[in-house]
Amino acid sequence: MKYALVTGASKGIGKAIALELAKRNHPLLLIARSEDLLEALAREIRDSFHVEVHCKAVDLTTATSANELVEWCESNQYHVDILVNNAGFGLWGAFGDLPLDGQLEMMNLNMTSLVAITHSFLPLLSKSDRSYILNVASIASFLAIPHFSIYAATKAFVLSFSRSLRFDIAEQGIKVSCLCPGATESEFLERAGMEAIGEKASGVYMSAEAVAKIGVSGMLRGKAEIVPGLVNKIATTGIWAAPRSIMESIAGSIYRKRTSS
Repeated sequence: MKYALVTGASKGIGKAIALELAKRNHPLLLIARSEDLLEALAREIRDSFHVEVHCKAVDLTTATSANELVEWCESNQYHVDILVNNAGFGLWGAFGDLPLDGQLEMMNLNMTSLVAITHSFLPLLSKSDRSYILNVASIASFLAIPHFSIYAATKAFVLSFSRSLRFDIAEQGIKVSCLCPGATESEFLERAGMEAIGEKASGVYMSAEAVAKIGVSGMLRGKAEIVPGLVNKIATTGIWAAPRSIMESIAGSIYRKRTSS
């Protein structure tokens, strides 16, 4: 039996990806910090789709978490052929105004943990004739965004890493894709403190379920970059076509955090 391991699976896009894979009858390994939320999702999946699901509550910001996950899979003989690196979060505000420890934690989870998990799972993934890695980034990957600078930089790293890794491990039969969603209905904005931005973007929101369906389909087709939604595709095309300074100025005006008078 082959499993898909999904990090950050308890909420948002990660949860939607887990449900989408379950619809496709793929057994699941669900990873997040909240054991209660994971167990609730596992029960939902078992009842609705009758696929095998196992959960593990792990803080992925710890240095030992990647090895802990590999040991858990090996000791239980969970053979993994899909790795979804979805866990991550954002913080909104000017770089100097945000606490440094929060920004470093964001860098750790969005980049360091993703790299560690990917590296640790390559030997397991390479045991399958065909396997997949789906790294979840953002359309923020394509542009430096004032007042969202560290988050955008971490996602630019994820996109660049994914594209280069795709070539590095192609001969091992592992396909690497990067999902770059735009505004999505999830708990992300609340965690980032971006409810005000969310109100501005309400007209272009995609559901997490729609993003997940497009992401999983693109992964299974072996696409390098997956940008869900026509508006997001147009936006990324515009980013490349227009001068960077102009696009960054526009992004800065949208994302600038204003204090109440």
